[in-house]
Order: sequence, then C-alpha cells, then structure tokens
Amino acid sequence: MGLAQRARDVLRRKNPAPVTDAHIEYGPALPDAPTIHLVLDLALRIGEVQMASGAGAADATATILAVTNAFGLPHCEVDVIYTSITVCCHLGVDQAPITTLRVVRSRSMDYSRLSDTEDLVRRITSGEISVGDAHSELQRITTARHPYPRWVSTLAWGGMAAAIAVLIGAGPFLVMLAALITIVIDQIGRQLNRRALPFFFQQVVGGAIATGAAMAVYESDLLGDATTSLAVGANLVVLLSGLSVVGVAQDAVSGYNVTATGRAGETLLMTAGLVTGVVLALRIGVALGASESAVAERLPPVVGDLPLMITAAAATAACFALASYAPLRSLLVAAAAGAIGQAVYSLLILSTLAGPIPAAGGAAAVIGFCGGVLSRRLGVSALVIVVSGIAPMLPGLSTYRALYQVAAENDLASSIPELMMAAGIALALGAGVALGEFLAHPVQRGLSRLERRLAGPRMSGPLNPAPRRLE
Repeated sequence: MGLAQRARDVLRRKNPAPVTDAHIEYGPALPDAPTIHLVLDLALRIGEVQMASGAGAADATATILAVTNAFGLPHCEVDVIYTSITVCCHLGVDQAPITTLRVVRSRSMDYSRLSDTEDLVRRITSGEISVGDAHSELQRITTARHPYPRWVSTLAWGGMAAAIAVLIGAGPFLVMLAALITIVIDQIGRQLNRRALPFFFQQVVGGAIATGAAMAVYESDLLGDATTSLAVGANLVVLLSGLSVVGVAQDAVSGYNVTATGRAGETLLMTAGLVTGVVLALRIGVALGASESAVAERLPPVVGDLPLMITAAAATAACFALASYAPLRSLLVAAAAGAIGQAVYSLLILSTLAGPIPAAGGAAAVIGFCGGVLSRRLGVSALVIVVSGIAPMLPGLSTYRALYQVAAENDLASSIPELMMAAGIALALGAGVALGEFLAHPVQRGLSRLERRLAGPRMSGPLNPAPRRLE
C-alpha cells in the first residue's frame, strides 16, 4: 500500500467526508539532487571554517542546520567530531538519504575569516543570497589574504608579551625583553610552519627559545640582580594563548564528548611540547654552568596598581585579537573584555573571598556572559571576545615556576602544587566562559526551538536559525 493511500485511510477514519489528494500534505518539495549536493557542500565548508577557528561543535551543528534549512533541506542530521563533519539529508522513507563528509585538516588563528563567514551565514538565513552566490562568496572568504600584513601580527604578539610583562610586575627592560623574544619566536615559528613542521615541535622550539634567551640575558649581567622569570612567564602566556581551552569546556558542557576529548588531547599535547622545550633549555643551561636565579611569583593585586593592571590587561586582549587577524572593529570590544575580566579577578582576590582558581573562573564567567549578550548586538563574534578576554589570566608564570623547580632545582614535590595551580586556572577559565555564555541565553532575544534543543553555550553562528521540524 502506498503512502498516499495510507494517508487517505487515516483521514477517512477521522473524517467520513470524501478525501482527495488536495487534503494530503506531503511536506515541502526538496530541490533536485545537484542542488542538494551543492547545499550540503556549502554547509560543510562553513562548518569547517568554524571548527578550524576554534568554534565549538554545538556552534558548527546549529550553523549547518541553519544553512540547510534556509535552502530548503528541512530534514538533515549533523555529526561533528574534532577532525570531521558529516551531514545526512533525508529524502523521505521511500528514498535513500544523501550523506556527505568533510575532514577538518587544519586549524587557523584568523578571526577575520570567522567573522566574514558569520556575516555570510546571516545573509543566508535571512534569504538575501542564493546558494550559488553563497558558495562563491565563501570561496572568496577562505582564499582571501589576511586583512593586514604579517608584520602587524608579529608586532601585535610582541605587544601582547610586553603588556603581560607589565601586568605581572616586570620592569621596563624586562618588558622590552619579553616583546623581543616573542617577536623572534613568531618569526622562527612562521619559517618552521612553512616547512610543515608539526605544531608540537614548534611549541618545543618556542619554549626552548623563550627560556634559553632569558637565561642568556641573565648570565650576561645586563639585568643586575633582577630575575628574567617574568619575561619567560610573559612569553609562555603568548604560547599558551593559541590553545583551545575555551573549546574544550564548551564541547564538554554541550555534550559533544568525542570532540571535547579530541580538543583536550591536542591541548595537552601542545602544552607537553611547550613543557619539553622549557625543561630542555633549563637542563642545558644548568649543565653549562648557568647560575640559579630566583623565580618570581605573580604579585597579588594592589589597590593602587589596579588602573595600570586593568590597562595592561586591556592591551593584552587587544593585541591578541590583532595578532589573530580579528576585524579592526572588534579590537575595542576585546580590550573591554580584557579590562572587565582583570577588574573582576582583582576584586575577587582583594576581597579575600576567593583564591586564584575561583577568581579566574568568576572573571571568565563575567567575560562569557558579556560576550554572549553583547556580541551579536555589536556585530562581533563572541569567540573573539571571550578568547581575547581570558588571555591576560592564562597561567604562564605558574607554569614556568613549576618547570623550573623540576629541571633546575630537582624539586618534584614542590612543583606539583604549582602544576596543579596552573592546570586549575586553565580549567577554571574554560569552564567559566562556558557558564557565562550559558547564563546569557535567557537574556538573548528570540531563542528558537532549535537553540533550546541544542542546549549549551553558543559562541559562533546564527542566534536565530531557520525553523526546523524536530519531530
């Protein structure tokens, strides 16, 4: 018995009146097969840009569904893991579905590409562009050059290191040293990246250069009795800033456990590379007879220093956004996020209500909340805001203190609390951002049924996807 006949029988039992084909709803007519393939390819490519830029799996899933719905494919299922995206379009019970897959092969810190892609998605969901034109526009976005020269990004990384050095209490010479070392690391890293050296080994090289250069400067007596650990800590924050701490927490909270595990594994591997480089440089320095220097601690906030610390945090966040090729309009928003986060962190510490870990989590929650509420009104990606905003609080100096105790002083027992502190701060930052974004949901307007079904933090993609039949 055919579907039409069964539908007639159901309607006849409910309504004894004669039933014709005009009374039967078959659902929306799907496009032809070539158009379906084009729409699926477009949606997959958009999801790939988001995943490569650090967006969460929930963001990519919601965006892909929004794009497919907007172009007339209401019955699609999406499966996102860390390295691939699969989309299945159902054509009905009497036809085989169309399934396609795309592998996410590379990661990039180009937030201008993410912002342009989100603008394209907004045009798609509002019906302003056809699928063919959208495909061409996405091709232009993904193949376009960076919005400004690479030397601007290099100087921004140096500025970020200098601002962090000011934030943790370094003097003028150490500030300049931190900036110079970071610029050298960035240039060497670019050369190694052109030769396709795995990122793990790039982290090893970066950690070794940061530590070795600082030890060499200390041995030259240019600093007198000052310690170079503050400069090393600033460099390590720069090297840690590119890791997807926020993405790990977002995917875990949203229920994408496979993707969260993949992100966590990559983050741990890159951190291990950084640790290897630092320990290697320290071991070589000690073996060559380098004298031991005291490793400074990050000083607690002082009321009189709050204006300087908040300014340095704002500069750190803005420089990170600039170094990641974020649109220029987002730099001021990123700076505000860094300033707000540092202000909340300092106030929590000064109030003696919280230690470094709860204070970092609370500050990150405020950043996530503000980013979730204001990002779409200001036309800036929430991902840019939150990742830039938490950069000043990354535990670079705590990490270096722990590694120095292991490599130079052979004091494993003392290093464990420092390592636990650094790991706790990193986890608190990611979890705090995810919590803040989740709390921002009731404040955001127009939460659709799809948004509620995908319950979890949203930092990228459209806030109001096209309607989707969920039954």
